[in-house]
Amino acid sequence: MSLTNAELAELLARQSESESGILVRAFRRAARNALSWPESAAALIAQNHSLLELRGIGPFIEKWIRGWINNSKRVSGKIPLLRRDFVSLADARAFLKKNPAWGKNLRGDLQMHTQWSDGSGTVAEMATAGNERGYEYIAITDHSKGLKIAGGIDEANLRAQGREITAANKSISRCAESLIVLRSIEMNLNPRGEGDMNSRSLSGLDLVLGSFHSALRVTGDQTERYVAALRNPHIQILGHPRGRIYNFRLGLRADWRRVFAEAAKLDKALEIDCYPDRQDLNVGLLKLARAEGTRISLGTDAHHPWQLEFIHLGLAAAMRAKIPADRIVNFMTVQALRNWVAGVRDGSRQR
Repeated sequence: MSLTNAELAELLARQSESESGILVRAFRRAARNALSWPESAAALIAQNHSLLELRGIGPFIEKWIRGWINNSKRVSGKIPLLRRDFVSLADARAFLKKNPAWGKNLRGDLQMHTQWSDGSGTVAEMATAGNERGYEYIAITDHSKGLKIAGGIDEANLRAQGREITAANKSISRCAESLIVLRSIEMNLNPRGEGDMNSRSLSGLDLVLGSFHSALRVTGDQTERYVAALRNPHIQILGHPRGRIYNFRLGLRADWRRVFAEAAKLDKALEIDCYPDRQDLNVGLLKLARAEGTRISLGTDAHHPWQLEFIHLGLAAAMRAKIPADRIVNFMTVQALRNWVAGVRDGSRQR
């Protein structure tokens, strides 16, 4: 069997640990990029294509990868926890191709960023990318004001963005396209589960994600943090719950059964962040979520229009974990989605 892109990522990461200086960064960066390559590197070589077609690969790294593939190099030993249980985009796509009906249920993407915070695309450009994928809706979820490092927006900018989204929706309608851009935000949560935006600014949004971006390396049990966040009345989805990042951060620990049970009780959703170096929630935790009947949301966390393709990682993870279709928020129609949000906000959806 040829090396998969995920196995190549591990070999690249291990090689970085044997290097020094700029080569450490080069191999680590290539390892991360390998998870997002849309095609198998081994397949490209078999077809006599250049690996320079792949994102983030130069001649030096290409030489290493070709050597491993041509010499049938294998990954031996245990993969470190920092890199364990990550799937490549190419492998996720191959898995979904075997089950094509599953992806047809998808109606939208519920996490992405624009130039209003730390993304590169405009609202209109993200809408165009969503429309090209045949989506019914996308949610614009720029960072909130507490996350200054990511250009988080305050209440005034959120209102201004709302006017831009309204204009984008009118433009889409005039073009006889069906996509709806939802007003949302990825609200920064402190370790007590409290947000950083006033409630009035949030009440006019279609949807609110809440995410932790600080104190993510603590080693103690963080169950109470999660329960507090889920009980925050202003959020409907808890974004990238563990806060893990490939080869960088393990993420938080918790009594996940209790967390998922609390989310199910409140009828709130936990997210699969589909960004390749996050993949959070992972399949193991998703199986626990399934057992508790928890709703699951899919968000690419895209910062560029082309990154909407990362949705395949979330779809594949949900399918591998056998999450029922009726538990996946993104499989709802836009009206059903809005009804769910309204029910969560007034508490009528609680069990």
